[in-house]
Amino acid sequence: MNTVTTKDGVQIFYKDWGQGQPVVFHHGWPLSSDDWDGQMLFFLQQGYRVIGIDRRGHGRSSQVSGGHDMDHYAADAAAVIDHLDLRDAIHVGHSTGGGQVARYVARHGKGRVAKAVLVSAVPPLMLKTPNNPEGLPIEVFDGLRKALAANRAQFYLEFASGPFYGFNRPGVKPIQGTIDNWWRQGMMGAANAHYLGIKAFSETDFTEDLKTIDVPTLVMHGDDDQIVPYKDAALLSIKLLKKGALKIYPGFPHGMPATNADVINKDLLAFIRSSS
Repeated sequence: MNTVTTKDGVQIFYKDWGQGQPVVFHHGWPLSSDDWDGQMLFFLQQGYRVIGIDRRGHGRSSQVSGGHDMDHYAADAAAVIDHLDLRDAIHVGHSTGGGQVARYVARHGKGRVAKAVLVSAVPPLMLKTPNNPEGLPIEVFDGLRKALAANRAQFYLEFASGPFYGFNRPGVKPIQGTIDNWWRQGMMGAANAHYLGIKAFSETDFTEDLKTIDVPTLVMHGDDDQIVPYKDAALLSIKLLKKGALKIYPGFPHGMPATNADVINKDLLAFIRSSS
């Protein structure tokens, strides 16, 4: 397997396919780089070099006890990118991976990043605070932790079968393979990493990261996202970005890269190929 060992001894797994301008994919919680199969195959066929990274404690990366926070996530991504010496790269992050992209580009990406994309992403801050009154209350995230600790396998099955892909909406037919693949990826990872990762994606404030990013950045979000409500995410992020572009998709769910890959892939390609 392709792995890089970080400064604190964690093995980070990555995929590296093809030649050309690199497109780096950062996955959501509690998944792995496999969640980007539809995009990695598409961009490989378009002549790009595609890289997918499994976050520490997720997928095929080390199941370690510590470092399950956004600073380590971004530094781990940087270790892979530095090892491969990727330059002029486009970084695409979904959900928690969008936060990882924001922190990586802001803190580690100087001179290496051409563009960034935040898809259904958690920035600027999910948690409700005095400065973020429209965020989600801490009880929401406490509920996720409780369900995970009680029966992670059942919780993941219900999460994928319901709100993640919008399969709980009237008239929406569940796709069993998509549900099973989500469950498979989740159960590959470590329970402790996923438990601690909830704090990382919900309580990390990316405001200063977004302000720092100086490359063209596309913000993509569905307006029926039941996991990361777009009004407190995409609509706030776009106000903080220096070179931001916003696309809101009517009726699309949180997991829209899978359920609506035809639309998402086309728009990603257009942004990557655009001159600005």
